[in-house]
Amino acid sequence: MTRHSFTRRGVLGTLGLGSLALGSSGGPPVSPAPAKQPAGPDFPADFQWGVATSAFQIEGATGEDGRKPSVWDTFSRITGRVKGGDTGDIACDHYRRFAADVKLMAELGIKHYRFSISWPRVVPDGRGAVNAKGIDFYKRLVDTLRDHGIRPHATLFHWDSPQALEDRYGSWRSREMARDFADYCTAVVSHLGDRVTDWMTINEIFCFTYMGYGVGSTPQHAPGTVVARKKDVQQTVHHALLAHGLGCQAIRAASPVPCKVALVTNCDTFVPVVETPENIAAAKKAFLAEEHNGTVIVPALTGKYGQEVLESLGKEAPEIREGDMEIIGQPLDVLGINLYTGNYVRAAENSRGYEILRMPESYPKMHMPWLNLVPESMYWAVRLVGEAIGKKDLPLVISENGCATEDQMSGSGEVFDLERVLYLRSYLRQASRAVAEGYPLKGYFQWSLLDNFEWSCGYEKRFGLVHVDFQTQKRTPKQSYRWYQQVIREGRVM
Repeated sequence: MTRHSFTRRGVLGTLGLGSLALGSSGGPPVSPAPAKQPAGPDFPADFQWGVATSAFQIEGATGEDGRKPSVWDTFSRITGRVKGGDTGDIACDHYRRFAADVKLMAELGIKHYRFSISWPRVVPDGRGAVNAKGIDFYKRLVDTLRDHGIRPHATLFHWDSPQALEDRYGSWRSREMARDFADYCTAVVSHLGDRVTDWMTINEIFCFTYMGYGVGSTPQHAPGTVVARKKDVQQTVHHALLAHGLGCQAIRAASPVPCKVALVTNCDTFVPVVETPENIAAAKKAFLAEEHNGTVIVPALTGKYGQEVLESLGKEAPEIREGDMEIIGQPLDVLGINLYTGNYVRAAENSRGYEILRMPESYPKMHMPWLNLVPESMYWAVRLVGEAIGKKDLPLVISENGCATEDQMSGSGEVFDLERVLYLRSYLRQASRAVAEGYPLKGYFQWSLLDNFEWSCGYEKRFGLVHVDFQTQKRTPKQSYRWYQQVIREGRVM
């Protein structure tokens, strides 16, 4: 600002107070500026605002009412596998406190809740008898949600596979797992299908296969199995895809009413570092060609593995039996995308036609080593499903989006998580861009309602809108809860 601008009128204008009368010595009164009209909504009235959780991360009560161990119960008891020796035995005690947690959801203003059903709680041995007490818990949960006007979206598998099946045949290393999963889906939908019409088969195939089975070193996720070669890992991915396809068929056959079936994937997302035609084309190529997408989202949506990926895997590609791909490529009603971060990409004169740019150490991160702040990934994930894979009319929801932060509690008991507000604001602006440009983004589920058991990180990393004191189980809504509450009320990014 130049020196002569520091006048009374100049300062008042800078502060937004220029409409104040200046008096006789300052000239005639300044006419008030036209009232600014409030911004309209960024999202349509029927946009699905929600939150997401998973059974093992919040329920606790791992040995009660007939539930038997999952692979995560076993894994977390092995010294050194989970930070601080933490387990999911109590977690958020949601099994007992679900009614109060649903009240928190209702006060937040959400109309949609994505949760998962615990396979070892419903079918404790993984196959065979259904546990009536386990089913009853989910009936009570769903009825409470519906009483509060909240629509349930049930994920049938969120990593907590029954330990009994690990002991019997090695879980996802066996094709039997796919058939047992389908039978479990039939059991759940037969009992809850009169209450739940939005089903999600499997959450994040990448995480419990690529990160649950490894060559040469112990993986960081359950079951934590070391295998002989990469082909063995790829086979677990194939079996999980097969389970998804059979699960789709089982859900539709068992549901007593019309329902919607989704898959939830955490695909790799590629953002053109500059939105030129060349870099956009590079992002599309990367989305199809990179291994994690080419072995999960591409076959799930097209019924075919990515050709470049199969060629790259060579002898390490999975065994595919006749009819498998037809089962895997079941039509979906919705695709759920779990979106946290992304990768910048540019066009390159190499054999692939693109280059993924390395993130420098100084690049902004949230409170997880892998969680780079890449808001544009929200927009490009939605866009690339249509433009790279060709599923332009497939309805999409962001089934998870959130971040871990180092929350600060004030002396008065308030929790300030301003980093989370910054993160959510920047990502939701990109979601609104996708909606404005006509991409079929229909909903958003924030991860997560509660601080919870964060897998191998134990209770150290907090992703919740609501702070949980794990000693007392006291719930305290954070600043981000209040912010998201207002976003939902107004239908726009605040």
